Amino acid sequence: MKDGTKEDYQLLAKLEKPYLAMTADRVMDELRRAGEDTLDGYKITRLQHGLQSGTRAERDGADIDWIVGALLHDIGDGLAPQNHDRMSAEVIRPFVRWDVSWVVEHHGIFQMLYYGRHYGWDENARERFRDHPCFDACAEFCERWDQSSFDPDYDTLPLEHFEPIVREVFSRKAYDPAVIREGVVSSLTGA
Repeated sequence: MKDGTKEDYQLLAKLEKPYLAMTADRVMDELRRAGEDTLDGYKITRLQHGLQSGTRAERDGADIDWIVGALLHDIGDGLAPQNHDRMSAEVIRPFVRWDVSWVVEHHGIFQMLYYGRHYGWDENARERFRDHPCFDACAEFCERWDQSSFDPDYDTLPLEHFEPIVREVFSRKAYDPAVIREGVVSSLTGA
C-alpha cells in the first residue's frame, strides 16, 4: 500500500464504486440468510425477529432511519453473536443518524435488563450510560421494538415491504453530516 501512487488510488476508488453501490444487495442477502434457520430454543428466525422489530417501528410512526435500525439491529448476529450489537451498528453507521447507530450499538447491554439475572449478569449494566443523551431512546427501542419481537403469531410485514427503504438508506452518501447529525437525538416515533 505504501508504494501506491495517487493515480493508483484514484483508479481503485473508481473501481470500488460499483462494489459500494451493491451494499444494499449484500444487506438484503444477509437478511435472507437470517431467515434460513431457527436458532435452537427460539420460535422464530433471526429474520422474523428483525421484520417484527421493523414492523413495530413502522406501525409506531417511526421514520426511515429508526425503521431500518430496528430491522437491522441484529444483522451482525450471524457472524458475531457475542458482539452482534456493535457489528450491526457498524453496518448502518455510515448511512443513518448518529442516535440510531448509537442505540443499535448499545441495545445488547440495555436488553440485559430483561434476562441478565437469569445468567448471573448485571441486569442494570446499562445504568453506566444513564447520563448519555441516547439512554432513553435505547431503553425505549428495547422495550417497544426488540424484546417484544419474538412472537410467532405477530402480523409481521414481509421483507419485500422493507426492501425499498433499505435501498434508499444504503444509497445515501456515507457519513454525510446532513444525515448523521452528530449529537442530535430524535424521537423514536416522531411524536
